[in-house]
Amino acid sequence: MNSEKMLISSDETVDRETLINQSTYIKKLRPLLPPEAFEPDPSKLTILLINLGILLLGWGIADYLDRWPVYLLWLYLPLAAIMGNSIIVLLFSSHDLMHGSVQKKSWLTYPIAFLGLSMLLMPPTQWKSLHNLVHHNTTNSLADPDRNYLYQQPDTWGKWIQNLFVPSVEVNPLWLIVGMAGSWTVHNFRNVSSVLLFNDKSVDYVPAAFTVSPKDRSTIALECLGILGIHLSILFYLDFNPIKVTLAYILPIALGHAGAMFYIYTNHMGCRMTSINDPLINSASLRVPKIFDLLHLNFSYHTEHHIFPSINSNYYPMVQELLQIHYPDRMNLIDAGEAWRLLRETPRHYKDEVTFTDSLGEMSVNCSILEEYKG
Repeated sequence: MNSEKMLISSDETVDRETLINQSTYIKKLRPLLPPEAFEPDPSKLTILLINLGILLLGWGIADYLDRWPVYLLWLYLPLAAIMGNSIIVLLFSSHDLMHGSVQKKSWLTYPIAFLGLSMLLMPPTQWKSLHNLVHHNTTNSLADPDRNYLYQQPDTWGKWIQNLFVPSVEVNPLWLIVGMAGSWTVHNFRNVSSVLLFNDKSVDYVPAAFTVSPKDRSTIALECLGILGIHLSILFYLDFNPIKVTLAYILPIALGHAGAMFYIYTNHMGCRMTSINDPLINSASLRVPKIFDLLHLNFSYHTEHHIFPSINSNYYPMVQELLQIHYPDRMNLIDAGEAWRLLRETPRHYKDEVTFTDSLGEMSVNCSILEEYKG
């Protein structure tokens, strides 16, 4: 893929070096979408509650694991995998709920989101600030807490762990496996501790620090205690039994967090930085087997989500079709396996807005590498 001009409309062209603000895409595409695309879809709430039920069922069955013969314990593994997938679905359905695409404003939104995000260790008040307000408005810019670290940023513990865990040309495969299960927790701890301990934009162990109001800061602290209480309750229910805890708690959480991180890594980490919030340049959408789009609420359509955060996710494919008509070849649309391979074969720090480098600053790889391999 090169920088040749891309058709936008019959009378306007632009190349990939020219950034387009999200609002321009909205103005162009919203009139082409049906009104029902912007109506809440309560079926996602049902999906969220079903997956909470799957976890409760899994823990209920696990309570009897100490009575199973050791040679039959492997029979629980498929259920652990299903529970792991439920944790992924809880993240994505809670994500849609908090963007307002599931139901109109209701007092039920907050407690349901709290339960949905609890297995992800994510305080919903922090999610609303970090994800809805900061990440979506400053995607892959200097102000985005979810971006790659800059090479020029200090070598703090947060940067060191990210070097150790994230997919890159430098990462050790064993640490990458650990990182798939543990990166979500590290990401949460990094941001929660930044807000609760400092709440200052000068904090240097996060890629970009953000702040919240004193009221939200207190709420986040209380939510952390509530989430801790939920997890301790699960462990108490499982009697802190090593077999029960390993199969019904640690394994599902590890699988769920790993599945979520696969999407999160490929959403933005292979894209260039942008000073203007241009979702077709700073975000990526994946081609995945249809079963995963069905299970995961079309989360692979991530560029489309960044243009219309509150749209019913069932309409993401329609948004993609419109993007391919009106902005052909401009968006980052790539097979999931290819996106993962590229992350593994490229460095993971920003040397500048358009260049990746390694932890030593010795490599220089153009960030358009993802653009060149899409197709």
